[in-house]
Amino acid sequence: MTGKRASIFDAELELDVAGFAPKEAVTPAVRPEEVRAVSEAANFQSREPRHEIHAVPPKREPRRYRTGRNIQLNIKARANIIDAFYEIADRNGWVLGETFERAVAALERELAGNT
Repeated sequence: MTGKRASIFDAELELDVAGFAPKEAVTPAVRPEEVRAVSEAANFQSREPRHEIHAVPPKREPRRYRTGRNIQLNIKARANIIDAFYEIADRNGWVLGETFERAVAALERELAGNT
């Protein structure tokens, strides 16, 4: 070896790459059944997803209305409050925007009465 690095721009340089070859596998592959048996014997916890049934909340029907309301409000609330909000809207046949407007108006009336 000359101690110099080969340049990728040197067209006349011929490199001998015969020594570069994939290595042979040293250990034979192990069957998945054997791995599973050893891991279960050692109480290894599998990372595969469990096929448990989780309680999934029921899907609500999509609500698509053209009302002229075009600003979105995202809030976080407890599940029981959100369910009550949807129940009020459904019971009265209101869209969610109208329900929110009525709730704000009711809150304003309540706060005006407390002053």
